Amino acid sequence: MQKIFAIAWLTWKAAVRFRLFLVIAVLLFLAVVGLPLIIKDDGTARGFTQIILTYTLSSITGLLGLSTLWIACGTLARDVEECQIQVLVTKPIARWQVWLGKWLGIVTLNAVLLALAGGCVYGLMMWRAGKLPAAEQEVLRTQVLVARGSAKMQDFSADIDQATERVLQERLKSTPVEKVDVPEVRRQIHEGVKADFQLVPPSYQKSWVIDLGLAKNFLKGQPLQLRIKFNSAQRGGADATYLGLWQVGVAPRIWESQPMSLAPDTFHEFAIPADLFDDQGRLTVTFVNRNDTPLLFPLGEGVEVLYPEGGFALNFARGLGIIFCWMGLLAALGLLAASFLSFPVAAFFSMGLLILGLSGDTLAESVGNGTVAAGNEETGQVGHTAVDGVLIPAFRGMLAVINLAQQSSPIDSLSTGRSISWLELGTAFGQIVGLLGGSLAVIGILLFNRRELAGTQGTQ
Repeated sequence: MQKIFAIAWLTWKAAVRFRLFLVIAVLLFLAVVGLPLIIKDDGTARGFTQIILTYTLSSITGLLGLSTLWIACGTLARDVEECQIQVLVTKPIARWQVWLGKWLGIVTLNAVLLALAGGCVYGLMMWRAGKLPAAEQEVLRTQVLVARGSAKMQDFSADIDQATERVLQERLKSTPVEKVDVPEVRRQIHEGVKADFQLVPPSYQKSWVIDLGLAKNFLKGQPLQLRIKFNSAQRGGADATYLGLWQVGVAPRIWESQPMSLAPDTFHEFAIPADLFDDQGRLTVTFVNRNDTPLLFPLGEGVEVLYPEGGFALNFARGLGIIFCWMGLLAALGLLAASFLSFPVAAFFSMGLLILGLSGDTLAESVGNGTVAAGNEETGQVGHTAVDGVLIPAFRGMLAVINLAQQSSPIDSLSTGRSISWLELGTAFGQIVGLLGGSLAVIGILLFNRRELAGTQGTQ
């Protein structure tokens, strides 16, 4: 370990000599201190957190990610190109120790920068929060600067899949379809069945049963928040709103809201009284549609119950911990590229993989459609290409890897007052650093061990 720590210290010194490091340090200062002061919020708790948390933490993550890749590629590749590594490996130190020492140096440097930036964000946020109106400060304390657990509507995936297969078989019996078109027909049926589970017709009502689980044991006497989102089939203007009535609980204890006029395609939160769930911890939520158009509540995020679970400071620290895990993965990626490529090529290669990782939505859409072809906007039909048989399985594998690293977004969770549990942090560390980062480290060390250091200068 003494040898690894020595390499880590040398990596610190090498990183500071990079001009990009100084530029990133200045940009971090501007993002943490300057950005919240330049961009004015709308005076509400939502606008406040969007500026302080969402923008600053996103900027910090982006800047640290860029510098991590650049330093990881440069500190190893340049040592090889400038013949410094040849002197080092003649010492009684293994190449895997050199590789791990450089990784440790980069991640510890990131830990210091992330802790300083996060501490500044937290302090600035608390200072700015004291200047908000009293009503908005109460919203911050109950909905944002808190760690809230979440309970969602029951999962209808199995029911939707069963109904989809039943309708598909009936369709195939009555109307034969070419084998190549069956996946597209199944997808259309699936979307139609899914819509039936989400739709609330005009003048109808729909109920959801939300299981609070073990949380029911410590929620006695605690007011909860109901978070809802819906879409409208009717195209309205930017100011269009829809009237609805909410009922929570079952007889004899039912809470009924006043008629609410709410905008579609956005999240709304409102408080509901305590102790409306039954002895099994099940909370019944009912919506009455008082409009002339059907409203659609998306599965998974249409109706959600939020409850207090902990304090914000520790939750904020756990969120920074997940961001730190991302930096560890990027450091391993950069060092892997530098293990067998020259500095410019390694930087290009690692940046390309990072861009691919950020394209998860595009990959998911292609995998969901079963093709890389664009859909027809007029008919809604999706075509197929000759390379789908190769690209779609590859995209599915890439998406599985991307989802391991992006299962949870700490920035979104913090800005909406969601709880980031120790289990989530541990899972993130195990998947991002242990599994993905460890796999990259093994490959990088093997490549670095096989690299001919004395003959690499000027050959790539």
